[in-house]
Amino acid sequence: MINIKSKSEIEKMKDSGKIVAEVLNKVEENILPGITTKELDRIASDYIIKSGAFPSFLGVPNYYGGVKFPGAICASVNGEIIHGIPDGRHLKEGDIISVDVGAFYNGFHGDAARTFPVGKVSEAALKLIEVTRQSFFEGLKFVRPNNRVSDVSGAIQDYAESFGYSIVKEYTGHGVGRELHEDPEVPNYRTNRRGHRLAAGMAIAIEPMVNQGTADIVLSNNKWTVYTKDGKLSAHYENTVIVTEGEPLIVTI
Repeated sequence: MINIKSKSEIEKMKDSGKIVAEVLNKVEENILPGITTKELDRIASDYIIKSGAFPSFLGVPNYYGGVKFPGAICASVNGEIIHGIPDGRHLKEGDIISVDVGAFYNGFHGDAARTFPVGKVSEAALKLIEVTRQSFFEGLKFVRPNNRVSDVSGAIQDYAESFGYSIVKEYTGHGVGRELHEDPEVPNYRTNRRGHRLAAGMAIAIEPMVNQGTADIVLSNNKWTVYTKDGKLSAHYENTVIVTEGEPLIVTI
């Protein structure tokens, strides 16, 4: 069931989204060669808690029978697509890292992700990051009442694939609100269904996951981290978006 948010609920989602945006900015400031992903997780967790919120991802059950998610952020490095567990790995010059964060505040979740360069990175890595980011905004152009989810999905896919990249199909965007994952599902690619019709008051997380090489994936033994099968780079860009009668409202920027 799709939950249409009231004006007061949207105001609350703005608040949770603002915290998420601030966390991502704080994490970005600390992404330097030598820092560990666990240290980045601590920075994010401390900021979320000091803001009076709770880390949305902490303790999320594992669909595959693994442990509950142990971090405030997902920290996915290089060929890791999503759900990287923060640990003692030191980031190196030339790495890229995707940071996904959620904050639960005043009854509502905000959810967003960015891929950041670590120090000086290759032109190929920078291009992947920028194309992934722009694919989100290509999809955003279709976030209007009476358009379909598939309009958003197709725009994302067309843009990313025009650069020779591939779209991850096993994981998608989603509705967001009182629950971290709500209806509707928001794929980053065309399916054989048109998808739900968009309506003012819907809140959705749009999150392209774009691979440099093959779309094929591998699930880690920890049952969380998802890798590119060919080991090539992957990038991730996500925002929580409110459908309005006019321009869509991004609450996590």
